[in-house]
Amino acid sequence: MARQKRTSKVLKRAVRRASSVHSIDPNLDLGNELTLLAFSTLIEKMRTRENAYNSALSSLDKLYREMLEIERELADMAEHILLGVATRYGKSSVEYGMAGGVPKNQRRRGLRGESPTPSSEQPSFIASVDSNTNGKKATAAS
Repeated sequence: MARQKRTSKVLKRAVRRASSVHSIDPNLDLGNELTLLAFSTLIEKMRTRENAYNSALSSLDKLYREMLEIERELADMAEHILLGVATRYGKSSVEYGMAGGVPKNQRRRGLRGESPTPSSEQPSFIASVDSNTNGKKATAAS
């Protein structure tokens, strides 16, 4: 999705105000450097910056799309490399494991409903109860 380009409400309002003030007097000078010429110059500066910003966003969008395309190509090639190693050396080989695959003889298939990595450790709350009572039943008389 392309980045949202910027439009300035302040710039639009300033352009309308400049044309209105121009109809009063094209050479209006209100003192303290408040002239129609200075106002118009600042409007053009803002317009230039806004255009540069929006152009930079477009360039960034283009670079992002190109990067995503190359990333897809890279993922495909990495997969093909792994499949090539599997074809040459076999899926149970050490080389397949070295290339990043999981050798067939090291895969573990879980039964339905069983977690993929069963834990042989006790849950922490059971271990802490056992360690506090040294494995003995706690009595009320203690």
